Amino acid sequence: MPDDATMSDDRGLIGLPAPPPIGESALPEGAFEAATVVVTGGGTGLGKAVAVEFARLGANLVIASRSSEHLADGAAALAEVDRTGGERVLAVECDIRDAGSVAAMFSAAEQRFGLPDVLVNNAAANFPVPAEDMSPNAWRTVVDITLTGTYLCAREFGRRHIAARRPGSIINIGASYAWTGGPGFAHSAAAKAGVKNLTESLAVEWGPYGIQVNGLVPGLMPHEDMTADIRGNLDNTSDKDACQPALRVGQRHELGWAATFLASPYARFISGHTLVVDGANWQRRSLTNPSVVPIREQMGRDPFVLPDHPGG
Repeated sequence: MPDDATMSDDRGLIGLPAPPPIGESALPEGAFEAATVVVTGGGTGLGKAVAVEFARLGANLVIASRSSEHLADGAAALAEVDRTGGERVLAVECDIRDAGSVAAMFSAAEQRFGLPDVLVNNAAANFPVPAEDMSPNAWRTVVDITLTGTYLCAREFGRRHIAARRPGSIINIGASYAWTGGPGFAHSAAAKAGVKNLTESLAVEWGPYGIQVNGLVPGLMPHEDMTADIRGNLDNTSDKDACQPALRVGQRHELGWAATFLASPYARFISGHTLVVDGANWQRRSLTNPSVVPIREQMGRDPFVLPDHPGG
């Protein structure tokens, strides 16, 4: 094993080593050659990175999104690593909040490639907002996409596999504030806590049918598809690496490697587990607590004033 402890500072701090380069894999070449993988939200960001790693290993990829532009971008990225030049890629417009749309997406996937073997529930909604400013519609939208959408996709996958008596693997993308709470993200944190619980419930229910269900939580992995508000929060952090116990942020393909492992034959006895890929950042604690800065102040918002219609 190479010596990675060559860049230490005067305190002897070196951080966690950088990962192998993009394109490397711990799994054998062609590990998913006969498999079909569905990735919701697979046209952008971390979903696209996960889809790319499955494609490198030979899988047929079905990416789903409400945005035709996102689907086009994702399909182009997958075509670059797919040895068939994109013949193993299917992009399907789908609103995961709608059971009929979800069923139609799975039917399209099954018609093209056969019954999907793996489902990655990646699509979610999120934006920072103080809880007192959050509208009921904002709450419903985030919970409907993040939690209900995850359930509807898992339900459709599970029903088809149970009926066909075929084993399968589901990976639900979560968030560490499912355990800790997420000030400024109450809607998303509550929804992701539901996703974690759903993962554990379905793993027990569907294990007898050969369906494993796991969660996968990314840490800070900057990418070009981040929304402007989340990117703004990052830009306000002076040194992202120094804020991580690993002394570096994560790279997108590290999440893809974790996903391919969880869905591989080498992880068949892992089910009901949520794997956090964040360099231990969510477990970080300080010996002394810094001064509390209310979320409104962190977001640069004026003091709260009750609106004319308090129920709005």
